[in-house]
Amino acid sequence: MKYIVIIGDGMADWPIERLDGKTPLMAAHKPYMDMMAQDGYCGKVLTIPDGYPSGSDVACMSLFGYNPAKYYTGRAPIEASGMGIHLDKNDVAFRCNLVYLAIHPDKTFMGDYSSGHITTEEANILIQDLNKELGSKEFIFFPGVSYRHVMLWKDGMWEMETTPPHDITGKEILDYLPKGKGADRLISLMIDSRRILEGHSLNRKREKASRYPANSIWLWGQGKKAQFPLFKDNHGLTGATVTAVDLVKGISRLAGFDTPRVEGATGYLDTNYRGKANKAIELLSDHDIVYIHIEAPDEASHEGNIDEKIKAIENIDREVVGPIFESVGDFVKFLIVTDHATPIAMKTHHATPVPFTIFQKHNRIGGCPSGYDERAGERLFDGEALIKFFITGH
Repeated sequence: MKYIVIIGDGMADWPIERLDGKTPLMAAHKPYMDMMAQDGYCGKVLTIPDGYPSGSDVACMSLFGYNPAKYYTGRAPIEASGMGIHLDKNDVAFRCNLVYLAIHPDKTFMGDYSSGHITTEEANILIQDLNKELGSKEFIFFPGVSYRHVMLWKDGMWEMETTPPHDITGKEILDYLPKGKGADRLISLMIDSRRILEGHSLNRKREKASRYPANSIWLWGQGKKAQFPLFKDNHGLTGATVTAVDLVKGISRLAGFDTPRVEGATGYLDTNYRGKANKAIELLSDHDIVYIHIEAPDEASHEGNIDEKIKAIENIDREVVGPIFESVGDFVKFLIVTDHATPIAMKTHHATPVPFTIFQKHNRIGGCPSGYDERAGERLFDGEALIKFFITGH
């Protein structure tokens, strides 16, 4: 038996008036996902335990079968693993967003958590220049993908409160700056970054082109080195993951999975959907289980864009689920799932049980007449139990 897990990030939502009370999953044309739900096994999975942040770090960890209560140390160290950054025992990793701050005489607002989805090439220049100016033996900046980067604080502090920038779009930032022991060091770095970034030639070009400048960093998601038992030791299966997001690469590498690069995979709405599907089909030949993670629905949700979210869901169905279904044999088991809800109305993540479906071509059992959406299934799993059930059937 071979296994495919397709994670549409942030697909779940709330009913939307403009969609006549439907969610984007209900409104989207997705014949393959719906067929799998109608002929397969449906249920719901609680990926975010009580007391944990409602982000893809916790949720995707759950969907790889790792209980966050046992293994979660923070978001940034997982991303650092995905980027190949080594952490010593006392090092602290921070997620370092390149953001656009809307600065007014008396207040400063989070204008855009992604600096208008700055390109990876542009962002790398800015992060490298920041490291030259602000980096030291204590603080090191590492470039990642688009707006997503990592700062390492050697022998640093981490027991403080920080806020994801995508949670505060359009809000005044003062109440959301880091708080607690060591927070003053982070705030100083964020202020100093503005001095370097606001006048940077690359940002001046972006402004001339009517694009958001990346005029500040935002530090959050801190944690110490993460360690997981290997997925193969837990389940006896070799694995690989197709993703453009360092966070999911990090979870995958900690699990002992291969994480090949896919040309044109961006972690955004313009990602190479078909390239991801083709890579997954290729990986199935010499791996037992392959995960495919697609970030696009979540990004559309953060932007509050209903049409783009529906389009992203339809692209996943047409360009990922469909081609894999048509290419593989009877003895491949599918798990279609989302990691968490990202309601358009909130523009951020929401911890709630989310739908899944398990499907095999040769074992059609009759599942959810409505298809794959938030109404699917009654039985509730946690992530660890779902992966065990998916693999073993019990």
